[in-house]
This record gives sequence, C-alpha cells and structure tokens, in this order.
Amino acid sequence: MKKALIFQGGWEGHEPKDVAKILADILRKENFEVKITDTLITLEEDDLSNYDLIVPNWTQGTIMKEQLQALMDAVAKGTGLAGLHGGMGDSFRMETEYQFMVGGQWVAHPGNDGMTYQVHILDPDHPLTEGMEDFTVVSEQYYMHVDPAVKVHATTRFPIAEGPHQVNGEVDMPVVWTKKWGKGKVYYCSLGHIAEIVRMPEVIKLVRKGFVWASR
Repeated sequence: MKKALIFQGGWEGHEPKDVAKILADILRKENFEVKITDTLITLEEDDLSNYDLIVPNWTQGTIMKEQLQALMDAVAKGTGLAGLHGGMGDSFRMETEYQFMVGGQWVAHPGNDGMTYQVHILDPDHPLTEGMEDFTVVSEQYYMHVDPAVKVHATTRFPIAEGPHQVNGEVDMPVVWTKKWGKGKVYYCSLGHIAEIVRMPEVIKLVRKGFVWASR
C-alpha cells in the first residue's frame, strides 16, 4: 500500500482541516495509507522518503529552513508532491525555493470570491484530464506567476473582473500544471478556495488523477 502525508494548517479561511479530510478520503479510495499532521515539525522528524506522495495544505505561514530542505530533498529523490489552491500555491511566501519547486505562486484573485469563470481543459486525452470537458466555477479566480517550465493541462481566461490589469488584454492563466523536481513529480491545481469547491465533482476528479499521477 502506498503512503501519503498531508500537512495542513496556515490561514483558516481556506478551511484546511475540512479540506484535508476530503483529500485524505480521495487518497484512501485510491488505496493510500494516509497520515494527516497539523505541525511542520513532522517534515523534519519523519523520514519523508517513506512517503510516495506529500500533499501541502498550508496557506501562507512560515517554515524552518531544515523543514523546507527535508521536503525538497524528498521530492528530488522521488516522492511526489501534489496539492491545490492556496494550500500549495500560496504557502510560505518568503520561500522562493519552495515556489521554484512548485512551479508558481498566487499573486491575485481579481474580483475576489464569487467570480463565475470557465475552466478550459487543454488535452482531454491526457491521463490527468482524460474524458473531462470544460466546466464553470463560482469562486476565486487565481492569477498566478508561473514557471515557464511547467506543462499546462487546464486554463482560465482573464480578465473577468474590472481592474487595472484589464489594459493588458486577454490572457489564459494555468489552472492545472505539472512539472518535475529531480526524480519527483509535481502536480498543482489552483481550484479549491474552500471545502465546498473542493467537493465539486470536477475538482475531485482532477485532484484524484493528479494524486495518482504524482505519486512515486
């Protein structure tokens, strides 16, 4: 049986405990043994190489250098890294090495929560999006700064909300991407502001496929 670690915490507005439970349920249905921790000390005390997948679910916050290094080393040696929304894409804002590994960083959500937007599936034949069609989300629309090395699997189009960014014209922003970090695979999905959004069938499907793909 494969093993997964979810570390949850940080800003409470993203409902980290509730989201962690949903993510753990997805993993258990894929026959993972799951450990959930609410302390980053686990990253330095556990042998992270024993995990096939690590799921960050920790918005903002700070991390000790030795904790971050242990995480990065484990992924480089082959442990998968996968997560969603601010729990992975807005963790540890001061840690550029973490952002380098993840492949991007949240910078804005024009219009805030409640924006209605489309998620466009780029390749319905890829294992991560196989059989999926475009769908609508009513939530935050994440504007990300993105590593050009990532492979993009789904996008959303800006602008929808009014603001000074509009003068730049239309841009297609990644929603789902993958990359490699050493021997490890990295998966990110920008959806999932709160538990209600994570429970959307389309999000569950994307995350499940992402977890399976990223796992060692």
